[in-house]
Amino acid sequence: MNLFNELKIRGLVQDHTDQTEMVSALRKGAVSLYCGFDPTADSLHIGNLVPITGLMRFQSAGHRPIALIGGGTGMIGDPSGKSEERNLLSAEILEHNLKGIRAQFERFLDFDAGSNSALMMNNADWLNEVRLIDFFRDVGKHFSIGYMMAKESVKSRIADAGISYTEFSYMALQAYDFLHLFEKENCAMQIGGSDQWGNITAGIELIRRIHGKPALGMTFPLITTSDGRKFGKTEEGNIWLDPKRTSPYRFSQYWIQTDDRDVGRFLRYFTFLPLEEIDEIEKEHLESPEKRAGQRRLSQELTTFVHGAAAARSAERAARILFGAQLDDIEENDLLSLAEEIPRTRKSGAPPYPLIDLLVETGLCKSKSLARKDLKGGGIYANNYPVSAETSTLSANDTLFGQYILLRKGKKNYHLLEFER
Repeated sequence: MNLFNELKIRGLVQDHTDQTEMVSALRKGAVSLYCGFDPTADSLHIGNLVPITGLMRFQSAGHRPIALIGGGTGMIGDPSGKSEERNLLSAEILEHNLKGIRAQFERFLDFDAGSNSALMMNNADWLNEVRLIDFFRDVGKHFSIGYMMAKESVKSRIADAGISYTEFSYMALQAYDFLHLFEKENCAMQIGGSDQWGNITAGIELIRRIHGKPALGMTFPLITTSDGRKFGKTEEGNIWLDPKRTSPYRFSQYWIQTDDRDVGRFLRYFTFLPLEEIDEIEKEHLESPEKRAGQRRLSQELTTFVHGAAAARSAERAARILFGAQLDDIEENDLLSLAEEIPRTRKSGAPPYPLIDLLVETGLCKSKSLARKDLKGGGIYANNYPVSAETSTLSANDTLFGQYILLRKGKKNYHLLEFER
């Protein structure tokens, strides 16, 4: 099966230039292609996973991927998919963001693969050197106002909040990126999200006008969830790829919460599992959705992909802790991962401490009398073991890794105590 057909079967093709021409070009030999990434933060997020894995799929098929970081265009702001003008980023913030994004790409693309080694480039390297008059003369003359006004990204903004000349010029700048890469890197294809189709076709048209040669373009669909939620968003905000922004535990739990209707679709979009295996996983999942086997496999695959196998195993163990599992096989990292998700109290003095005092201090119980009542009723746990004696004292022997005690009231109210060693 050729790559383009596999992408279509996975549901990853939205818009594209002539299919026959594209399939022929991809079969003839290695094609250099690029995808742009906006440096609005110092980390990528799961909304970037489709284009990231898209570049990876092309590289696995023998083509040369270019990850283009918009250090130049990021100072302008892409109006595509936006209802209002972006805040312009300073040069210092952009440089900070670029460093974070570069480090992440090194985990996903192979930069030492011979003739199809990946490239990471920053369009500020050429856009910052362009003279305004030269740009108007050599590039701007190829874009009519009518052509630019017809693009959906421009039309929607004019109809809503309006658009500045700065953002109106973004299309021409991105088209120039494609032209530059076509000339300097023999890059004949651009991929991106569906909101980039207007910008991609503008670059293809610019190459045709200047060089009289064809170029290729393809977009991925906008990812949405079946229950109407915006993909990649939670009440806390984006699901980031940086573990400092989104812990591996929270990352894995995002996929565990996937709607049953989205499991097969997301496995096809985001994983490299063979299509036949995904069909089997989806069949098993639909037969017994209550087992959530599909969600667990999706979570395992993607947490391993982004954070590594050790972090994925730790996230799974942390999840079991919150479901009341015994703590015999956990590691300290599991508790530290969990500490990001539950209340935590650090105590300067070492145990022993009366359990009733700790229950009140942590807020698990509002008073000592209520703590006694909860103990008597069997609703208090220390390290997931039930404790019922009102006179119970937690000593150093009760600590995990000589430093922690996990308290629980009922099924879901947790609090982690951390003692100085």
